[in-house]
Amino acid sequence: MSVENLLISEEMLARYYDLNKMKKEIEAEMNQLKSSFHACMDQYAGANQKGEITEGRYKLLRQIRKSEKFSDKETVARLEKLQMDDLIKVVEKPDDGKINAAIELGLLAEADLEDCRITSYSPAIAVKKL
Repeated sequence: MSVENLLISEEMLARYYDLNKMKKEIEAEMNQLKSSFHACMDQYAGANQKGEITEGRYKLLRQIRKSEKFSDKETVARLEKLQMDDLIKVVEKPDDGKINAAIELGLLAEADLEDCRITSYSPAIAVKKL
């Protein structure tokens, strides 16, 4: 298929390039403003506290999401010490590095795992100015 049939013009590429540049600038400015807002909220409501501030026709709301999880190594060690092995999840996972090394060394044939390999693709677009 020739490039002429793809319906991509230089103007479209230029617009994408310009918008992408603007997006980066906008995101940088928004991150700077968010940082200022968080600093202000830390003083006004306290660190890691929700709050709201009204200024003119605008209201700034800060929500706080809290997540907790157990640290793997320390929790497993403690549960083993308490003889609570039932609370430890055993996860069996293939070791990609070791499998590839075994294939390379000839200990395992590529065909042995032919139907086991999962391939995923994630397309990305980049437009650069020449």
